[in-house]
Amino acid sequence: MSDKSDTTFKEQQDRYRDTVFLPRTGFPMRGGLPKREPETLARWAAMDLDGKIREEGKGRPVFTLHDGPPYANGHIHIGHALNKVMKDVINRAHRMSGFEVRYQPGWDCHGLPIEWRIEEQYRKAGKDKDQVPLLQFRAECRQYAAEWVSKQAEDFKRIGVQAEWANRYVTMDYSSEAKIVGEIGKFLLNGGLYRGLRPVMWSPVEKTALAEAEIEYHDVDSTTIFVAFPIIKDPTPGDALDGVSAVIWTTTPWTIPANRALAYGPDITYVVLRADEITEASVVPQGARLLIAEDRVEAFCAETGISAHHILYTLPGSALEGAIAAHPLRGRGYEYDVPMLPGDFVTTDAGTGLVHMAPSHGQDDFIVCRQFGIEVPELVQDDGRYASWVPHLEGIHVFKAADPVCDLLTEARQSGEHDDAPATGLMARSKIRHSYPHSWRSKAPIIFRATPQWFIAMDGETKLREKALKALDPVTFVPEAARRRLTSMVEQRPDWCISRQRAWGVPIAVFVEKRSGEVLRDADVMDRIVKAFHEKGADVWYDTDPAVFLGPNRDPADYEQVFDIVDVWFESGSTHQFVLGQEGLNFPADVYLEGSDQHRGWFQSSLLESVGTRGVAPYKALVTNGFVLDEQGRKMSKSLGNVIAPSDVTDSLGADILRLWVLNSDTNEDLRIGNEILKQQGELYRRLRNTLRWLLGALDGFTEEETVPYAEMPPLEQYILHRLSELRGLISTAVETHQWVGVYPALHGFCTTDLSAFYFDIRKDAIYCDAPSDLTRRASRTVLDALHRALCTWLAPVLVFTAEEAWSARFGEESSIHLEQFFEPDAEWNNPELGANWDEIRAYRRLVTTELETARRDGVIGASLEASVTLPISQEEAASLTGIDWAELLITSHAEIELLPGETAHGGPQVERAPGHKCARCWKVLPDVGESAEHPALCRRCVSVVSA
Repeated sequence: MSDKSDTTFKEQQDRYRDTVFLPRTGFPMRGGLPKREPETLARWAAMDLDGKIREEGKGRPVFTLHDGPPYANGHIHIGHALNKVMKDVINRAHRMSGFEVRYQPGWDCHGLPIEWRIEEQYRKAGKDKDQVPLLQFRAECRQYAAEWVSKQAEDFKRIGVQAEWANRYVTMDYSSEAKIVGEIGKFLLNGGLYRGLRPVMWSPVEKTALAEAEIEYHDVDSTTIFVAFPIIKDPTPGDALDGVSAVIWTTTPWTIPANRALAYGPDITYVVLRADEITEASVVPQGARLLIAEDRVEAFCAETGISAHHILYTLPGSALEGAIAAHPLRGRGYEYDVPMLPGDFVTTDAGTGLVHMAPSHGQDDFIVCRQFGIEVPELVQDDGRYASWVPHLEGIHVFKAADPVCDLLTEARQSGEHDDAPATGLMARSKIRHSYPHSWRSKAPIIFRATPQWFIAMDGETKLREKALKALDPVTFVPEAARRRLTSMVEQRPDWCISRQRAWGVPIAVFVEKRSGEVLRDADVMDRIVKAFHEKGADVWYDTDPAVFLGPNRDPADYEQVFDIVDVWFESGSTHQFVLGQEGLNFPADVYLEGSDQHRGWFQSSLLESVGTRGVAPYKALVTNGFVLDEQGRKMSKSLGNVIAPSDVTDSLGADILRLWVLNSDTNEDLRIGNEILKQQGELYRRLRNTLRWLLGALDGFTEEETVPYAEMPPLEQYILHRLSELRGLISTAVETHQWVGVYPALHGFCTTDLSAFYFDIRKDAIYCDAPSDLTRRASRTVLDALHRALCTWLAPVLVFTAEEAWSARFGEESSIHLEQFFEPDAEWNNPELGANWDEIRAYRRLVTTELETARRDGVIGASLEASVTLPISQEEAASLTGIDWAELLITSHAEIELLPGETAHGGPQVERAPGHKCARCWKVLPDVGESAEHPALCRRCVSVVSA
């Protein structure tokens, strides 16, 4: 075409530009989410959207997701955001599926995290916490927690979480504290609560017992030692143990002073070996006779420097029954006989096959020693230092005790060698790097320490373990693999230690009779305590005469008032009691949803607490999400500089991008986040937004009068509606199962592949150029109306701000998408046979469009509208591929089917330039362009439209 003809064509285009029905909408291409989202939040607050949602829900079936309370301590992190967005999606989806959903957000406000912060403030100010009156300290903790409850609530609102923010629950409300102490009372009265001496995980820094859920593991370097215990009573018939020393290996030298027994494996084979030759570095006395497991001989000799040895005796573990050794520090203040006891936990995986038993500092040690009537000494104080009565070690911290203990054991060995006695004391010393428990708050290592604590019995008359496991049978787990994780933890856990030696929390408000040491189990006393807590809060326990609680018939002088506070996991585990069962809140809750670490935390404590006091699990389903890692799969930490905070994302990209990241991830596994990943989510968001924008523009001026009944629609429209019905099925399944992984990637794929790259592309011609009354255009706009309503409602649980914007752009700002129900496709739209047929059509179309692209690349055509295509198809394919306007489907100006004879398979499509001229309005190349004298640059269809 010449330059002159190009100019003429452009002039003709300009002439008819206003007759083309191009999309028009005020919905902007760019989201501008960081600025727009706070404006939307303000609009929702002004219209009292939360109140409207509450009113709309009344009278509907109830769905309840009970919120696990985060600590009111610092701004929310990305894990909080992940968890709250997942909860919000589930809540919104159920609300839009016809349920009443009351979501009461909650906060954990007691315990060490908050105490620790106040103590940090004291340390910075040079104040001594012990000099601050207790009630003043508690008041400062309460104020600190209240401030962070408000700040975190704003953080959660900013990421689009809908909740009854004015009706939140916190564990420090007086009513909550009363409920918690009431739950303690139920365990007291049913016999489940008792005080006992047991080893617990103890933080010397925080001076309190810790729960398993308060522990994290880090690698540390520990001193390891081999220690010889000379045997002083030999039960073997042939005196095989005469002059022999049993050798143990330990990674905790500081526990040697607390040793009271040795454990052997009854089914393990042991040997008495004689150290014939030793290396220069070895300290093993030459000629020493040492008892170890047969399987450990080679490793033991290598580690202790024994270069040549001789096996004197081989004997079964059962032969050790009745043997007694002397403490290796005998003669130095440790005059204890050390019996050898059977232990089914003894292995030959490491060490010597003999285990040193310190009942004050190990669970197995404690159980076995108590079983055989051995005392449990208290040698370590609450700050981790040896008590004044520990010979040679008074005041030394256990984590600095390796050298002093090894020095004592070396002296013992040297003294034994001097006296030509059996080997005793230190045989070897080394280092090992291994995983060791730490407090997740102070980051300091912990110890096992036997102290008097309050426990809830897992077994015995209450049969709590058995009942809890049975209560889990009907519970749904998402993913199902999580079931075994929780059940195994319940099966294996010890009695529940619920006492903490701290100040900020709900006290274990009970009395112990001084004369008998028995806890007072009196329902009337408990009722008075609960009533006082309800009126004045937990502080009443500290500033009220005990006589008020004990009543007129008991003398306070006869009773010890307990001031330990209850484990915060017990508190949060009790929240079902003061949240659920109200109007619009089911008990049991339909769902508890938290991170996978909560199988040992809130999921478990809630189960035990509820089964113990109400006989049932507090939830019908447990949904678990993974942890958030950086893009390289590393844990986030400030030192690595890889922390992504929710505020970073909302300030730069918007909350909807953050929410989209959550739902585009496999939340059953650990998730990754970083700038590149968020950039990818931004691109996915842009495509979704463009889909909504084109829909709104193409629906400009749409009215109900345009609507075309389904039966009168072209097959393409019926197919798109079938795809809508399939997607609704996917969403319905997610609502029922709480399994949302894959749903929003499928929605995104529908928008990009089925709509933008297929349906929209094909129907642009009809939308832009057909007459408003044309059936195809009307049918298409009818489908676009359904698409807009469907996508807005289906995207609303995730893209809470963008879906609102796209809805309000069409229906006005006085409306809200969050008061709507999910769009429901008509039942007749679901047509699997039609869907299968269109799968074949689209597959063939992909083949043809590949040929069109080749023709364009080879210069045969410019755009696809310049093409005329001949499609050779077989007789077998005719049923599915004929009856279709292939020119429309391929976006060409002409297409025709060529039926091949017999059983010939389809051949390659033939592409050539279409005959005729290019229409200045629709750009199709057609022979009828120029027929109209009045409109010589238009095709016949366009002439009729502009002339109407």
